[in-house]
Amino acid sequence: MTRPSALILGALALAACSGPAPAADGPPMVRERRPANPAPQDLRNMERRLLAIHNKARAAVGAPALAWDPGLARQSAPYAAVLARRGRLSHSPQAERPGQGENLWLGTRGAYSIEEMAGGWVDERRMFRAGTLPEVSTTGRWSDVAHYTQIIWRGTKRVGCAIHKGEAWDVLVCRYAPAGNVVGQRVP
Repeated sequence: MTRPSALILGALALAACSGPAPAADGPPMVRERRPANPAPQDLRNMERRLLAIHNKARAAVGAPALAWDPGLARQSAPYAAVLARRGRLSHSPQAERPGQGENLWLGTRGAYSIEEMAGGWVDERRMFRAGTLPEVSTTGRWSDVAHYTQIIWRGTKRVGCAIHKGEAWDVLVCRYAPAGNVVGQRVP
């Protein structure tokens, strides 16, 4: 049996630009089967590994390295738990994270490595084209690259992330300061 693909809901990436959060009620948006025999998940050195993924993507476009922010990581943790209970992604209200961007990921509990989780965001670069936001996607939908553009946003200086292992889902929440994805500004 093949491993299911990581679930990244691109339409929800819009809130990474400081837009309003989608409604939190309604049925779960995600249905995924667990792999038959997943490899053991290793979450050791999470901070170092996530920072390396982010900074490798930034270096590729000449953006300065991010610093890990333990405060942003602490703020991300309770919201990751909320999303794991809901079983679906929706961005936190902007009022709860003023001046911060946010990337979200959800997938089957224990089935994905840290590199696969955050790597899905970085893989959006295949649809990215440099330009002025929102005209930065080869698909014509900037939300298809919004996770990636937040990662490489030149003005962002710090990142902090948390992973919550829910009953059925793992959720990764990363918060960024200052927030990226500002309409009308240039993306590398």
